[in-house]
Amino acid sequence: MEKWRSENQVWADETKKKSAMTACALLAGGFRDRGLRAPAHWAPSPPRLPRTPPGPRPPLRLLLLLLLLLLPRSALSAAFTVGVLGPWACDPIFARARPDLAARLAAARLNHDAALKGGPRFEVALLPEPCRTPGSLGAVSSALTRVSGLVGPVNPAACRPAELLAQEAGVALVPWGCPGTRATGTTAPAVTPAADALYALLRAFRWAHVALVTAPQDLWVEAGRALSTALRARGLPVALVTSMEPSDLSGAREALRRVRDGPRVRAVIMVMHSVLLGGEEQRRLLEAAEELGLADGSLVFLPFDTLHYALSPGPDALAALVNSSQLRRAHDAVLTLTRHCPTGSSVLDSLRRAQEHRELPPDLNLQQVSPLFGTIYDAVFLLAGGVARARAAAGGSWVSGAAVAHHVQDAQVPGFCGALGGAEEPPFVLLDTDAAGDRLFATYVLDPTRGSFYSAGTPVHFPRGGRGPGPDPSCWFDPDVICNGGVEPGLVFIGFLLVVGMGLTGAFLAHYFRHRLLHIQMVSGPNKIILTLDDITFIHPQGGSSRKVAQGSRLSLATRSVSDIRSVHSQAPDSTNIGLYEGDWVWLKKFPGDQHIAIRPATKTVFSKIRELRHENLALYLGLFLAGGAGGPAAPGEGTLAVVSEHCARGSLQDLLAQRDIKLDWMFKSSLLLDLIKGIRYLHHRGVAHGRLKSRNCVVDGRFVLKITDHGHGRLLEAQRVLPEPPSAEDQLWTAPELLRDPALERRGTLAGDVFSLGIIMQEVVCRSAPYAMLELTPEVSMDQAPMECIQLMKQCWAEQPELRPSMDRTFDLFKSINKGRKMNIIDSMLRMLEQYSSNLEDLIRERTEELELEKQKTDRLLTQMLPPSVAEALKMGTPVEPEYFEEVTLYFSDIVGFTTISAMSEPIEVVDLLNDLYTLFDAIIGSHDVYKVETIGDAYMVASGLPQRNGQRHAAEIANMALDILSAVGSFRMRHMPEVPVRIRIGLHSGPCVAGVVGLTMPRYCLFGDTVNTASRMESTGLPYRIHVNISTVRILCALNEGFQTEVRGRTELKGKGAEDTYWLVGRRGFNKPIPKPPDLQPGASNHGISLQEIPAERRQKLEKARPGQFSGK
Repeated sequence: MEKWRSENQVWADETKKKSAMTACALLAGGFRDRGLRAPAHWAPSPPRLPRTPPGPRPPLRLLLLLLLLLLPRSALSAAFTVGVLGPWACDPIFARARPDLAARLAAARLNHDAALKGGPRFEVALLPEPCRTPGSLGAVSSALTRVSGLVGPVNPAACRPAELLAQEAGVALVPWGCPGTRATGTTAPAVTPAADALYALLRAFRWAHVALVTAPQDLWVEAGRALSTALRARGLPVALVTSMEPSDLSGAREALRRVRDGPRVRAVIMVMHSVLLGGEEQRRLLEAAEELGLADGSLVFLPFDTLHYALSPGPDALAALVNSSQLRRAHDAVLTLTRHCPTGSSVLDSLRRAQEHRELPPDLNLQQVSPLFGTIYDAVFLLAGGVARARAAAGGSWVSGAAVAHHVQDAQVPGFCGALGGAEEPPFVLLDTDAAGDRLFATYVLDPTRGSFYSAGTPVHFPRGGRGPGPDPSCWFDPDVICNGGVEPGLVFIGFLLVVGMGLTGAFLAHYFRHRLLHIQMVSGPNKIILTLDDITFIHPQGGSSRKVAQGSRLSLATRSVSDIRSVHSQAPDSTNIGLYEGDWVWLKKFPGDQHIAIRPATKTVFSKIRELRHENLALYLGLFLAGGAGGPAAPGEGTLAVVSEHCARGSLQDLLAQRDIKLDWMFKSSLLLDLIKGIRYLHHRGVAHGRLKSRNCVVDGRFVLKITDHGHGRLLEAQRVLPEPPSAEDQLWTAPELLRDPALERRGTLAGDVFSLGIIMQEVVCRSAPYAMLELTPEVSMDQAPMECIQLMKQCWAEQPELRPSMDRTFDLFKSINKGRKMNIIDSMLRMLEQYSSNLEDLIRERTEELELEKQKTDRLLTQMLPPSVAEALKMGTPVEPEYFEEVTLYFSDIVGFTTISAMSEPIEVVDLLNDLYTLFDAIIGSHDVYKVETIGDAYMVASGLPQRNGQRHAAEIANMALDILSAVGSFRMRHMPEVPVRIRIGLHSGPCVAGVVGLTMPRYCLFGDTVNTASRMESTGLPYRIHVNISTVRILCALNEGFQTEVRGRTELKGKGAEDTYWLVGRRGFNKPIPKPPDLQPGASNHGISLQEIPAERRQKLEKARPGQFSGK
């Protein structure tokens, strides 16, 4: 990059010198040879000349005039300065294009062209464009003040502002890096129609869904935005425009992941420096595509920068692909669209010819020159051609920038590798490589102007020999069609017809199959509603013996009680109304007449709707029964049709009220009335008026629950087109007055009529009599037969005016308020009592269980305090506890010095208080150490460490620390009854092996056995008050632990049964700051088991002398 920057600086310096020379030439000649006044924009602004001191100047002017007269005519011509603006230092592709040589070569050939003789002299100025977008507009504005025509800018973000500024300045503008730029004002068509060529390629392959991946530099990012805008303006769905940031391999992977995870695309346009010319970003992008499996032919990759120059196919290997097999495989998914040079010509051939004619430096390495060299050359030539055609059209006079821009698109000039102009866009060629090759070959030639796309002889090779990305619908490329979701309009229409046809067919089939399914469900299956003699067994068929009595039905009948059968016979004189269906008793409500041939569809529909009414206070409808009158199949002129419903064993409400042996109190009556109100309320909520409500249509089941029957019977008769039987006078006792006056309304029934019937039934239940059973045939109820609120509600229900009767919701609320919302069902009341008893019993059991659990926890806690947890669990499980051998433990023994004397001087309760206080103190101390309290015997206190849980050699340190803490605490301990008498203890420690186990079944104890126990006890008994007597075994372990325990040598000590041994005093530990009581001084020969007489209070001493004359020492 530094090399390219240094070369660019040299070119900039040369450009400045050339601009200065041009300015001098303009000052010298200007436009005076034509005698015309040229616009200011045809020549750059002259540089400000240095001030000269005042003096005589005529001789200098005469010399300049003489010099002008001696110049040739061509030197006196006007100079047309062409500015070439580009980011020469921003990307290697521009630096390697050698823009200074390309522009100067074009100017030199233009000035030597015979066809342009007599015209202006062309000068070129190479102008730098900043790499960042914000600086591009400033560079354009500055360039327009210095040139007569401008080629550029390259950054698409500055293209539109450059057009406006050029139009304002009147300067012809030829863009060469702006996708989608159109000729307008002073702006000529782009040198390379990149967006048009790319759109033509996508249209040829029908790849509408594309994504753009740009390099992170501002130039490429803006180019990607401009290209996506141009493609979207042509109707293509650009799915994604993303930048490859950072520009390393990770950034390439992330960009491709966004493409992969986004909407499906066919092509990925790479807006960056081509890998064939050394572009590193594109190389990383293709390598990442190969790693992610995106270069398998499902996507095609199209480079963008190759649209601006000409790459020629040939037998020469491409250096970028030779050394990388991975890149060759990835590049097989790349199709390169580039400008087309005529057969036998290429940019490299043109460079060689120019070098041979000494138009280029002989030391120039042509292999390092970018093909963009030819594009810069062509842009200068096109602008010059536009100037020549504009001047020719104007008769040789000077013209405006707009005229030049207008004639640029018609100018025909020789390009660097072929003819340009002629109102036609240059052709393009599609190049490809194969998987194993590193050479380009031509596959198709594309003419954006004519829209032609013809083969160049070699087909496109997609990776793995596949067919490449599939095509998108052609509607994306039809400007007259709106493509929704990428679907062909014809396919949309055909799909619409198919959907409509399938919908109609589906609707017809659904209706047909639904009809058939409903028919099948009605005649078979568990939910059938059409019943025959094969389904129902009659107990006493009409006309003789049983028609069909199944074994299962007999068993079901045998389970019925005698009272049930007797109640059935009492309520139905025609026994054929009762039958068995699936083992349950059913009731048949017959239609009038016996000549029913078939069940009409309307009747089935109405029955299906009525059957869906499910409530605990409605009798369940099971089906429609159809059979012949003689028991055979239904025949014309003869048939029985009936509604089959569940049979309630208690009979109708009328029958129940007539049975005087059943006692009905108010709770019983209110429960029945509440069930009736709830059933009617449910029907009214469903918009169903009963119309035939009476106590005979209310039945009671075995649980004394009232259920309503015959609801919807009038609608069934109407649907079956059967005339109802004329009602008897008795049946009309429950009918409302307005219904009696209108027979048609009576057949349909009304909601208010049901309320009136309810009031009559309430009178039946309360009085337990037939309707209007009073002498005056007027419904009257005594005050002592029901609550006053119930009587008032009953009177409201049988009001003559329908609008004065309460609704069923109001009736329900009022009746519930009579019983204060309590449930009045008898069986439910009994069940509620049982549930309450069960709930109380459960609470009691739960409480007892919790108490038992608390006691168990207390027992377990006490057991674990007496025995080790593992031993306690074993004893609770009933398993034997095996004795356990411990290799090394440390034991602690201590007792109270002079305990016998203290006991003699104390009351028994005082001795108990002393030991309780002292051992409580000890128990609190041992809780902070890893020790186990074995037992206490009198004033002796025994503790062990290293059992039952082994702790390595820590047992000696734990016991030693505990002994120091206990000794420090005893120093400040005082007896409650003799606080002036000190309590002194002797402590003995010893380490060694022992065996532990549980002894006994009654009050089991965890005991320790072994010589270590005896030795520890001897260490305590041979010790001194306020001293910790330690055996050599314990001292060795403490020294090995190196925790700073401090010991003193006591000397040889006679141990009972052990002989004389070296023993030690434990006097402290490093860092142990608690006070330790000072041991008393013992006279030679004095006992270490008693207290001195001087320490005993006088009153206590007298008591002791009386109790034990001649003895003044304790234990």
